Amino acid sequence: MQLDSNFFLENLRPGEIFLSLEESSHIARSFRARAGDFLTLCDGKGCFASAEVLEPSPKACKVLVKSVSEQEPKPQIHLAIGCLSDGGEEEVVFHAAQLPLAAIHLLRTERSQEPKNSDLAKLCRRMEAKSLAALKQSRKSWLTEIKSPVHLSDFLKNFEGNLIVCEQCYDLTTSHLPLATSQKTAILTGPEGGFSPAELEFFKSRGAFFLSLGGTRLRAVTAPLIALGRII
Repeated sequence: MQLDSNFFLENLRPGEIFLSLEESSHIARSFRARAGDFLTLCDGKGCFASAEVLEPSPKACKVLVKSVSEQEPKPQIHLAIGCLSDGGEEEVVFHAAQLPLAAIHLLRTERSQEPKNSDLAKLCRRMEAKSLAALKQSRKSWLTEIKSPVHLSDFLKNFEGNLIVCEQCYDLTTSHLPLATSQKTAILTGPEGGFSPAELEFFKSRGAFFLSLGGTRLRAVTAPLIALGRII
């Protein structure tokens, strides 16, 4: 029987391998795998492997990796979102990481409202866990990286690629967007309240493209998903 899911193994190679405790438990308890069943492994770096279950132990499942695929091209799309006040970044990752994204970046902007005494390291770890779950559920080949918060100015200084800024205003709309799937591109959405006028002017000076998300005011966790739906 072929198990109806992908399972994560960071270093794929042919031969006998023991899977992690988390993956082993999932295979043995949730899927009730038996010796002789087949499954697909993914390393999150563009490769898949076909494997046979040898010993379906919930603590250390032993599998035989029979073949490893060639590496698929890495996604070119990056999503950069303003830090939110309620931890809504996790909700964004839960949905967005199912798509072929290279990374999700957290931005500190003029209007970012991070919770008081927030521990963004813990938030990033929870986001990473959701990204890994999305990798397996959606059967992607590349894991969407979660990038620690940086100030918007630093992100723009270091990111080399096209910029697509999402904004409600119609006068900023252009139909001449770059082909995001073939060129390194960052899609940027703001925090609650959006980007400031000064930030929008800075984007213009950087030659950014602008995408209107319509005439209604969207929640900060909704805007990234609408933007991705229009571009990917």
